[in-house]
Amino acid sequence: MYSIAIDGPSGAGKSTLAKRLADEFNWAYVDTGAIYRAVGLACERGEICATDLERVSELLPKLNISLDYSGGSQRTLLNGLDVSDEIRRDDISKLASDVSALAPVRAYLLGLQRDAARSHNVVMDGRDIATVVLPEATVKVYLTATPQVRAERRRHELLLRGENRTFAQVLSSIQKRDANDSGRAEAPLRQAEDAVLLDTTELTLDEAFAALLEIVRTGIA
Repeated sequence: MYSIAIDGPSGAGKSTLAKRLADEFNWAYVDTGAIYRAVGLACERGEICATDLERVSELLPKLNISLDYSGGSQRTLLNGLDVSDEIRRDDISKLASDVSALAPVRAYLLGLQRDAARSHNVVMDGRDIATVVLPEATVKVYLTATPQVRAERRRHELLLRGENRTFAQVLSSIQKRDANDSGRAEAPLRQAEDAVLLDTTELTLDEAFAALLEIVRTGIA
């Protein structure tokens, strides 16, 4: 089985490029961020503070989070309901970052992520895939870009979904997420020592994909 681990900060284009890469090889795409977003959404629905270790821990056994690929793309199910679109709200991003800093949450979801890689060739993206989830991944890539470029890309995505945010608002959100993800004690965002760095700041989407494809083809040759 081949496993491609793509880590990087919020707004770096991990999901877009990982999906495209998975399509290129006809492999399964696993968006691990969606899983944490589902936990964040569950906290919101249960009116639970996403940083409350005790209450979030009590919530976890009540959750049934699964990934469905039957339609050709990943759909995220929370207690049997498809929440794939709802978890992409900008405010859910902060909740996902908060719950991902909690050790019980990471332990609870680790098995779900690893199970996917045991049964499929996978392209998996997140923030600790190469360092924690799949440390033996076939190819490891750390995908990044400047906060300003990432904020502009994220703002464009939000506008396409009908969410109107100013550039300053999105940049602030990106910077806070970076600080949370990099500074947390549990599995912080960092580049694995054997990961290939891919900075897409100056690259178009097609150029970034071509660079990623070359890295992966070299790694699996």
